[in-house]
Amino acid sequence: MRIVTYNVNGIKARLPRLLEYLAEEQPDIVCLQELKSSDDTFPEADIRAAGYGALWHGQKGFNGVAVLARGTDPVERQRGLSGEPEDEHSRYLEAEVDGLVVASIYLPNGNPQPGPKFDYKLRWIDRLRKRAAVLLAEERAVVLAGDYNVIPNDDDTFSVRAMQSDALMQPESRAGYRALLAQGWTDSLRTRFPKGSVWTFWDYQAGSWQRDAGFRIDHLLLSPIAADRMIDAGVDKAYRGREKASDHAPTWVRLR
Repeated sequence: MRIVTYNVNGIKARLPRLLEYLAEEQPDIVCLQELKSSDDTFPEADIRAAGYGALWHGQKGFNGVAVLARGTDPVERQRGLSGEPEDEHSRYLEAEVDGLVVASIYLPNGNPQPGPKFDYKLRWIDRLRKRAAVLLAEERAVVLAGDYNVIPNDDDTFSVRAMQSDALMQPESRAGYRALLAQGWTDSLRTRFPKGSVWTFWDYQAGSWQRDAGFRIDHLLLSPIAADRMIDAGVDKAYRGREKASDHAPTWVRLR
């Protein structure tokens, strides 16, 4: 079973690339982020024609998450996180596919920091951690897949100096991510590439792709039962170089 997380940076603009990816790679489960699409404009017909069932939690213009499953319909478990009833951002969608629990996560960016957006990011990480603890208690195979907007380690970026003031790399952001891992989750990509220097994102600005000036912010965290089933993990980097591509590359884990 191959599970992918893919921030598409606008599903309508990136639909040809997404359909291309589904046809060529045929992943079993795809967790999408940053749909930038309302619920009623999500391209369900195109996704189904590609052979995938879908759940989505949209929001016009920004945010938005979805779960796609090849040859079947994902069963929804939860949308959104508890803890802030006034939070209307579409950033969390949890589903079950063939016995596996998956969550598509689009964690807040947090810039500029310090400020209210950064405070919201830290609160959101805390809310995610509380939900993650509930999922661990179920003692099932779970994958928390998404754009976490956190660069966990210095060797997860092309330049510590360039990113040192960014919300993605602040000590508080990293502490929140590490507290999540400390519950018992396995960072699949880090496990596969323990020495780092594997990027999942390259900005559109300053020739970042051409210079390979990227960093790792897309993560697939595995519960202990899922981690026992891990075979491999990686980044489909070449898709970032295609015409009108997302600034993220599809990132994946393969489980037995």
